[in-house]
Amino acid sequence: MENLIAVFVAIFLAELGDKTQLTTIAFASKYGWKTAFLGAILGLAAVNFIGALLGDAIGDVLPMELIHKGAGVLFIVFGVLMLLGKL
Repeated sequence: MENLIAVFVAIFLAELGDKTQLTTIAFASKYGWKTAFLGAILGLAAVNFIGALLGDAIGDVLPMELIHKGAGVLFIVFGVLMLLGKL
């Protein structure tokens, strides 16, 4: 149960105020909150399901230390690309 709460809090904080939330707000203003909420839930669930499957598969093949280092490098690369206006 602790792990479930940790994942929930991490995802909640990561999504708070990002483009996905702003898009949901825009859709809600046009289509109503129920449609926007259902679409957002289904869309996020699908994307997170794919991420969970990939993470599980990668975790079976690579050591956790390598996964952490790779994730760190990707965050840095994406950050630099965003700063340079390439992303």
